[in-house]
Amino acid sequence: MADSADLSLDALLAAPLPVDAPDHARRLTEAVGRAAPALLRIAREASSSRPAPGKWSPREIIGHLIDSASNNHQRFVRMSARDDLVVEGYEQDWWVASQRYQESPWPELVVLWLTYNRHLARVMCATSSADRARIRPVHNLDERAFRPVSRDRAVTLEYFMSDYVDHLEHHLAQVLG
Repeated sequence: MADSADLSLDALLAAPLPVDAPDHARRLTEAVGRAAPALLRIAREASSSRPAPGKWSPREIIGHLIDSASNNHQRFVRMSARDDLVVEGYEQDWWVASQRYQESPWPELVVLWLTYNRHLARVMCATSSADRARIRPVHNLDERAFRPVSRDRAVTLEYFMSDYVDHLEHHLAQVLG
């Protein structure tokens, strides 16, 4: 019988990035590495508590970050081969509600969020530096980026990847303070 895989939190966080990993990939793995243990310490009841009517609970925020990872995963891969950065949007509130993150097991959400973002860091590393740095004058990051960029300014995929990490850190601060 084969040895069982080590699925401990330490093991999930241990895989190093390549030495030439871009800064935003390192920021992402560091943010996830700091946040995952703290998130798992949040009690079940607290993870489903909404701070105010119409606001997301920690479960829903992490669910939103899973949705963001899913959408940006596809964006990063597709945009690496394109000369524009015109990205599709999605109805964030509907996605969160329709997937019932509020009812999902908290540890399961955190582990999915953790592993998906570790994968996204590897996607960032796998994207060539030329594709990340290519100037794209056509984009809609004035509508889709966390930190919007005017349409009259060219952007790079590198900027969009870094913006993804900024968005993640913003939401982690909402949950963890």
